[in-house]
Amino acid sequence: MAKSSSPIRAAGVVLLRRESDGPLVCVLHRPRQDDWSLPKGKLDNGENTIEAARRETIEETGCDVVLGMPLPTQHYRVESRAKTVHYWVGWERPGGPGFLPNKEVDELRWLPPEPAIAMLSYPRDGDLVRDALAAPATNPLIILRHTDAMRRSDYSGAVDAERPLTSSGMAAAHRVSRVLEAFGVRKVYSSDSLRCLDTVRPFAHATHAAIAREPLLSEEGFSSSPTAALKRVDQILGDPAPAVICTHRPVLPELLEHVAGRLGLSQVPDTGLATGEAVVFHRALDRIVVERAEA
Repeated sequence: MAKSSSPIRAAGVVLLRRESDGPLVCVLHRPRQDDWSLPKGKLDNGENTIEAARRETIEETGCDVVLGMPLPTQHYRVESRAKTVHYWVGWERPGGPGFLPNKEVDELRWLPPEPAIAMLSYPRDGDLVRDALAAPATNPLIILRHTDAMRRSDYSGAVDAERPLTSSGMAAAHRVSRVLEAFGVRKVYSSDSLRCLDTVRPFAHATHAAIAREPLLSEEGFSSSPTAALKRVDQILGDPAPAVICTHRPVLPELLEHVAGRLGLSQVPDTGLATGEAVVFHRALDRIVVERAEA
């Protein structure tokens, strides 16, 4: 059978551990390649890069992880195939299954930065470690468009706010849950429309988070009182806890423009989000980094 020539998509993490005398870096030995590398791996079918980065980290290191800022994407070739690896800063958190040597990774070491960089087999990985160590600690604010809902023309109910998600929308809500968990979200704000509430319910159930219902962030509520809605957003912005706001396509342009302005950004993120997509504002004291997350 001929080998595939399609590009390889992968994701990984520079995994850091907080210690009193400075962070440690996780490096892995892969017996098949006989090299020292960072946690990473190929995307599974239907998986996005954020999900893959966390899953691969757990599988290879036995450690759970909270993702921080995105790092430079690596592009190189493996034999005849182009490979793209998306990376994030990652901090170890409790709850992982623990490391067990296996045929993919037979040794794991936690090392101070310079010994870790010296041990890594590829200079590009050392550059990623330096970038991760220079990145500030961040708290994400995620603006999420609800997943796929029944078309208005197909809905026979009297109240549009009760229009439900489709079966594909419900499946996407579970993927959204994994993205929110990867970023360590702790507070959940949602339009009180059913399609938004059902988008964040899988995450709320998995993490035992309460959902704050926000009527002003529904289509109807925002349209009737945008000033009051944006004041409510300012209150949410005043809390530094990692958070998600789930809302609707018509609300996104004004909402994202307002959040970008409040955070001091000169450019508004693209507001053309597909259902289940999100804008992630990585908030730090000295800078804001924005990325787009797919469902």
